[in-house]
Amino acid sequence: MAAVQAGPQSSPPEGRYGPGADARADRKLRIAAVVAGVLVAAGVGWYGYDSLTGDKVSGQVVAFEAVSDQSLQIHLEVHKGAGTVAVCTVRSVGSDHAEVGRKDVRLAQHGKQVDTVVTVRTTARGQTGELVGCSAAPRG
Repeated sequence: MAAVQAGPQSSPPEGRYGPGADARADRKLRIAAVVAGVLVAAGVGWYGYDSLTGDKVSGQVVAFEAVSDQSLQIHLEVHKGAGTVAVCTVRSVGSDHAEVGRKDVRLAQHGKQVDTVVTVRTTARGQTGELVGCSAAPRG
């Protein structure tokens, strides 16, 4: 039997996949890589900027107690930046689900976590104490 000798590796016949098919594929791949790189860089930049400059303020009601028919105490815990002044709005809701009291509380303490007890004046006995929301106070 005669042995079959493998010849040198040859490339596909010229023009088999169209003129310049490899060059077009390489160009499309490069464009896609550049676009993906720009999008990733923009996302990382935005995230870093927002993390460094954003004044994030969050809070929660720890407990509440109806002291009388005219007041309700709310224990509020707020997380904020150390130099940020926060404004939180709390409210009390009566047994008929109507709002019976509301108060804006300004928290200027320098700590990152502030615990405070807020007394809300009510028009009727409050059944619940709620946090409406917290935000950074406008600078000025």
